[in-house]
Amino acid sequence: MDAGTGGGFPGIPLAIYFPDVQFMLVDSIGKKIKVVNAVIEELGLKNAIARQARMEEINEKFDFVVSRAVTSLPEFYKTVDGKIKSRGFNELANGILYLKGGEIEKEILPMAKQVTIYELHQYFEEEYFETKKLVHISKTAT
Repeated sequence: MDAGTGGGFPGIPLAIYFPDVQFMLVDSIGKKIKVVNAVIEELGLKNAIARQARMEEINEKFDFVVSRAVTSLPEFYKTVDGKIKSRGFNELANGILYLKGGEIEKEILPMAKQVTIYELHQYFEEEYFETKKLVHISKTAT
C-alpha cells in the first residue's frame, strides 16, 4: 500500500517496475485519487488500484506500506502498524518503507531495534537525495 499517495508517488513507479506485485494507492483527497486513477488507466496498469480513504478506514493487510513522509514517523507507524502482515516471503522483512529527509534520530528512537536506514545519496547522485533516507521498519522484528 502506498499511504498518502498524493499524485501516485511512489506507488505508480513501483507498479511499473514490479508488474507482478499488487499495489493499492490510498489518499483521503478525492481530486488526487481522480488523477491517480486516470494515470493508472492511461498506463494500463493492471496491478494498481487507487482508493479514496483515510488510513483508519483501510482494513486490508499488506506486506509493505510505503510513503513519502506524510507525517512524523512515530505517528505514521501508529496509523499503519496494524495494516502490515506479520509473515512475509520476501528477502526484506514485511514492514514500512518511509522516504524521509533530514535528521530522523529522535523520530526512530521508540522503534530503533526494528529500523534500518538506507542513505539514498549512496545510490543516487542527484542533489535531491543528498539528505534523503529510506527508513525500513520491520514488522517481523516486533
